[in-house]
Amino acid sequence: MSVKLFESELKVMDLLWKEGDLSAKEIAQRLKEQINWSKTTTYTVLKKCVEKQAILRTEPGFMCTPLISREEVQKAATDDLINRMYDGSKDLLIASLLGSQEITPDKIAKLKKMAEDLK
Repeated sequence: MSVKLFESELKVMDLLWKEGDLSAKEIAQRLKEQINWSKTTTYTVLKKCVEKQAILRTEPGFMCTPLISREEVQKAATDDLINRMYDGSKDLLIASLLGSQEITPDKIAKLKKMAEDLK
């Protein structure tokens, strides 16, 4: 499943990925503490996540269960970035990443090992 999540939706999903199933009330309390969201804001974002089928809502207690993994969302976001910014070329993305910073010989060795492991 490929779902595009906005920053606000990722905040909710991150909490569920870290903590597991939580009630909407628990999510609202934690996000109030962490980022000062109102209960209304949290419930609005939860509704959007349910509509996108990223979260399963069950009763009693408006329990929220993540339906997609962090890895699925990361892959979808990476694929979108590659398609939009690098004409679908993973090579161009990697070249851009490697060219944007100094890479130590140790990091180069780790990258080579990762590439070998992919074969």
